[in-house]
Amino acid sequence: MAMQGSKGKEIFQQAKKVMPYGVNSNFRYWGDDYTLVVERGEGAYIWDADGKRYIDYRLGFGPVMLGHAYPAVVERVQEALKGGNIFAWTTPWEIKVAERITRMCNVDKVRLTNSGTEATMHALRIARAHTGREKFVKFEGQYHGQADYFMYSTSSSTARSLGSRRNPIDSVTTSGIPKAINQYVINLPFNDFELLESTIEAKWHDIAAIFIEPILGNCASVMPKPGFHQKIRELCDKYGIAMVFDEVKTGFRVARGGAQELFNIQADLVTYAKALGNGFPIAAIAGKEEFMMTVEPGAMAHGGTYSGNVVGAAAADAALEIIENEPVLETINKHGQALMDGIDEILAEADIPHFVTGVPSMFGIFLGSDDEPTDFRDYLAGDGDLYEDIAMELIHNGVQPDGDGREPWFLCYALSDADVDETLNIFNDSVKAAKEA
Repeated sequence: MAMQGSKGKEIFQQAKKVMPYGVNSNFRYWGDDYTLVVERGEGAYIWDADGKRYIDYRLGFGPVMLGHAYPAVVERVQEALKGGNIFAWTTPWEIKVAERITRMCNVDKVRLTNSGTEATMHALRIARAHTGREKFVKFEGQYHGQADYFMYSTSSSTARSLGSRRNPIDSVTTSGIPKAINQYVINLPFNDFELLESTIEAKWHDIAAIFIEPILGNCASVMPKPGFHQKIRELCDKYGIAMVFDEVKTGFRVARGGAQELFNIQADLVTYAKALGNGFPIAAIAGKEEFMMTVEPGAMAHGGTYSGNVVGAAAADAALEIIENEPVLETINKHGQALMDGIDEILAEADIPHFVTGVPSMFGIFLGSDDEPTDFRDYLAGDGDLYEDIAMELIHNGVQPDGDGREPWFLCYALSDADVDETLNIFNDSVKAAKEA
């Protein structure tokens, strides 16, 4: 059954004439009959071009933490924009946002940019400039944006392409990446203490950074084992390596101070985006004084025409003020825990082996085993086809998680108790329908 109605189908065909595959990001293309055209959003809901309403658990892949068109954010942007947007000089809006980030996240300095990809790209450059080394470590199944260096062994990889656990292959996940870049990246399985330590001991003199998504935000929110982040911190301190927390997804969403607060760890560099602006394009690189001051004019390049623009900075100022001062996380966590518990109960009653992963504000559903997955390889051994069948039933009935189980369910502040009840009722029906099919 196609997801598009007649109006949506007509508009999408128009889009295909002027945009490759009718989209501006490949992650939005689900096929010609399943790619929606969305006309508006409000609170926890979106409406497609044919007027069908969905409870939204994609939330733009995570940014919309307060709710779509959240009035306080929109009003601040509108007011700020009356005075212009780009000046090629520092504005008070940028300073206010940097002050909020330093206070909430316990970092020393902040540089603003426009996207998660820009933030991680510049963080890698800072780490290299600071250490004088070129290689870096990342973990399988983690996604750090679209820069060439990070497009290896992402959540788009297959189990076979990863190679042996003891000797992982750096699996390129897209055409168009120069072969020589492979020599600079080292991919390891997440949560593997032994392999991490032996790799660092053998290669530390070439390694500038260890990049970590604190929770696997593109792999069903797989959690770190107790002590794993602390082990990374220990190795980075011992061998002079930059510890980089990629908090593009976890920043401000899992705690007011992000994953650093949640896991009681302090990285050298941290990247933020998504929830920072509640859907407006803004991102940040932050960290310790000694690392951030590597960005010396004339010595290390960091720039961006739109970095710190008034629209993004005003949105972030409003969003962070609300997150810091209102019960945003408490409300989201209450609803998220109710969903996690309800989904767990429904799947148990349906006799489907499963584990609900992650934290209430961004959780995943792993099917096919009752054991908790601890890395990307574990996740790939699950039943992704059954998850997709259930997810598509949900979407057809007005509840919209991502159709791919690797993408977590994201929650927003505007979600209500009634929305949670409706979601669980539809989830129950969708599980039954998927099993019958």
